[in-house]
Amino acid sequence: MLQRYKIASPLFLLLVVMPTAIAVLYFGLFANDVYLSESRFVVRSPSKSSISPLGMVLSGGGLTGASEESNAVSEYLESRRALAETDTDALVRNAYGNPGIFWFDRFGGTSGTSREQLYKYFQTKVAVEQGTTTHVTKLTVRAFTPQDAQRINARLLERSEALVNSLSERARADSIAIATGEVNDAKRVAQDAAIALSRFRNQQGVINPEQQATARLQMISKLQDELISARTQLQQLQTYTPEASQISFLRVRVAALQREIDQQTAGVAGGNRSLSSAAVRYQELQLTSQFAEKQLAATLVSLQDAQAEARRKRAYIERIANPSLPDYAVEPRRYRGIIATFILGLLVWGVVSMLMVGVREHRD
Repeated sequence: MLQRYKIASPLFLLLVVMPTAIAVLYFGLFANDVYLSESRFVVRSPSKSSISPLGMVLSGGGLTGASEESNAVSEYLESRRALAETDTDALVRNAYGNPGIFWFDRFGGTSGTSREQLYKYFQTKVAVEQGTTTHVTKLTVRAFTPQDAQRINARLLERSEALVNSLSERARADSIAIATGEVNDAKRVAQDAAIALSRFRNQQGVINPEQQATARLQMISKLQDELISARTQLQQLQTYTPEASQISFLRVRVAALQREIDQQTAGVAGGNRSLSSAAVRYQELQLTSQFAEKQLAATLVSLQDAQAEARRKRAYIERIANPSLPDYAVEPRRYRGIIATFILGLLVWGVVSMLMVGVREHRD
């Protein structure tokens, strides 16, 4: 037993007494107080249109949490960009690299002072917790003075608000730019269609082939009525008074009416320059022009909707709790750290002691 005790005593000193003594010295004399500054916020945006009246009633049509923007803010707060924008005036480096901080806790005390090492160190001091049901995001910043913790928290929150505003503004600008581009394209198409229709009218010398053909048909109908009347009179005179002087006049009139009818009929149909052949191309150009005008009207409505939607859907950060100024340090938990070190040392000492005793008995 005495021999076993001699074996265990150095292990007990090494694995239990020494770590506990180091923990007492560290937590009792050297460890710096750590202050926590908390802020809570939610990213808000107008709710999207419901797909049904029932959905509209259930949603209430009010403000809702913008999940995409919330996720973007959470990712931003833990990114290198957030550190760079927060440390523009060396706020972070001065807060964590102060020579008055114990070297074990100070930034650069046990490692280098590069930007990447600062980022890794900064990640241990900033915590972001996003609520799954309430959409409330809690930002916690640890620092060695209450003022530094509050200033860093406030700076991160300000930069997050700027990020949400820039994302919202960019989304608005993109939607309006797309709608404006569609309007400009529709304008060009409508102008080209109108120019093509005008050029066709000038080349063909017609305004509306269908209306002009209708007018000519009416004229042909009247001429045919006159022709029938003239032929009837001519037949009557030739039958009853073959020597009448009006017969030659009526013959000339019948021939003139027939030529006029043939000319008007040829103008309506039967030739490359006729109204019937021009009507096909005219209808095609007119339909293209009408479609372009309707498309332009639709894009103008879309532009107005995009502008209204851009004005309505603007995400923003609503602060629920501003960055707090801690009254006292909550870390390190000194007694807990000492007790945990002692208990852990006992466990390790017990396991190592049993292993060494077992090995020695096996040798004996």
